[in-house]
Amino acid sequence: MGPMICWKFSRTLFLSLFGCWFALMVIRPVYTLRPLRQRPRSWGEEWLHVGKEEHELGPFTSWNITGTYRGNWKFQDSTNNSSKFPDFGKANGTVVLELSSTPTKLNGVHYVQGVIIFHDVFDNEHDAGGAQLRVEGVYIWPFRQLRMVASSGKQGEFGREDDYILSNPYHLLGVFSSQVFQESPREKIWKRKHSPIYKMEKHCNIEIAAQVSGVSSSHDGVRHRYHLGGLMESPLVDDDADCFSPMLLNATSVNVEIYYNKAINYTLMVTFISFLEVLLLIRQMEHSNTQSGSAKVSLPMIAHQAIMDAYLCLMHLTAGILVESLFNAFATAAFFKFVVFSIFEMRYLLAIWRANRPLNNGENWETMRRELSVLYSRFYGILLGGILVMYEFHRFLRFILLLLHSFWIPQIITNVSRDSRKPLHPHYILGITITRITIPLYVFGCPHNFMRIEPSREWCICLAIYMGLQAFILLLQHYFGSRCFIPRQVLPEKYCYYRRFDQGSIPSLDCVICMTAIDLGQRTNDCMATPCDHFFHSVCLQRWMDIKMECPTCRRPLPPA
Repeated sequence: MGPMICWKFSRTLFLSLFGCWFALMVIRPVYTLRPLRQRPRSWGEEWLHVGKEEHELGPFTSWNITGTYRGNWKFQDSTNNSSKFPDFGKANGTVVLELSSTPTKLNGVHYVQGVIIFHDVFDNEHDAGGAQLRVEGVYIWPFRQLRMVASSGKQGEFGREDDYILSNPYHLLGVFSSQVFQESPREKIWKRKHSPIYKMEKHCNIEIAAQVSGVSSSHDGVRHRYHLGGLMESPLVDDDADCFSPMLLNATSVNVEIYYNKAINYTLMVTFISFLEVLLLIRQMEHSNTQSGSAKVSLPMIAHQAIMDAYLCLMHLTAGILVESLFNAFATAAFFKFVVFSIFEMRYLLAIWRANRPLNNGENWETMRRELSVLYSRFYGILLGGILVMYEFHRFLRFILLLLHSFWIPQIITNVSRDSRKPLHPHYILGITITRITIPLYVFGCPHNFMRIEPSREWCICLAIYMGLQAFILLLQHYFGSRCFIPRQVLPEKYCYYRRFDQGSIPSLDCVICMTAIDLGQRTNDCMATPCDHFFHSVCLQRWMDIKMECPTCRRPLPPA
């Protein structure tokens, strides 16, 4: 029995010593390395109901909480009772967290850094588009506890959280949309420097305690999202008073794959729209494949659409460069817009320019090249000038977008001034109208667009009505005449090709177009006379005038019918 008792005593002593060593080497470092200063009571523990039982260590596994979290904040006492920083004019708002978690040498402890962006914090006077704070701390995964403090004073230092943010499509697409559609970086930097958040960083210790829990994001429960629920407090550095009342935070991790899919679907939509625009342009070029037909098309109208496609090409290429993970998708959309702009629309633009340009027999190549250089200089000058205008007047960007979608107006004016007959094909009018408003309606009308721009139903309705009205006027001009909506009293006198003439004084004539005799004894509508007193069949001369506006006999210019 003696050896058995000694063996049991040795085993018990060994287990006791091992338990003490484990408590000193593992549990104690986890507890003593809290980044927050100690208080008489465990900070945030009463609200979070954190348990201390040993059995809670067992079931949990290590979670990687790196990601983007979006939720809301609100004051615990429903109002801000602080007299030090009363600029918190609102009691609740939206919060976005960008966190990056890295394992440490300590078992059960992850180092966390990131950025917290509070929206709707200050009143309108101090609104800087959101108060942004850099934070760092630890994530104790056996207890699912997150402890962070503000580290905003480290200006110019970039950690791993910056690398994550620079590769996160959710954050980058939001930054891209804010830069393009909301305000310029220069004003945003100025507002942030004059924001009360900088005073808070100097005079307050911002501390955050949060509980991490899992949220199932699929029916099978394999994939999980994470929910952060916690408390944010900010005692003053000098005394124990609070900078502002305790703030409750609730945020859920964002599924970045959703934004990948939305962005890819958007680029597919843009690619399909570009393909349709190419088909419509080809149809229109076939409709006006003659010199007379091209001369009826407005040059500013095609140039206007080419500039719009150039802007869309640059915008998608910039988004692809900014969001590297989505570069292929955005570069494909930019490439198709480049094809529409540089190949088809510029080619059609040159065809219209040649049709409207008078042909001089003594003209040399230098003169033609000089005029062509002037055309390109004006086009690209307007293109670059429009970028500067949109940058300087970004506050009125939606109004500028309405002006950009006025590209049918030059064609309407050209039809009225020249009394053009069917310059555009109806399929081209309807198709281009629909394809041009698809992208702005998605950006400003879809409540779940991938750029997270707040939808504006009123603006989308105004754009649809504005574009529909222009297309309706063009269709009226196509079917009822270019000046059908203008009173006849204000219209200038036009030459009548069906003018009356003395049939007895005119000998029998042949139509030089079809080389058949003209029967002057039939209805006068079957015979047309030019100002130079040449007679033709009505059908023959109308087809001729669709090709050339000159007399088939003497080659003199003909007035509009």
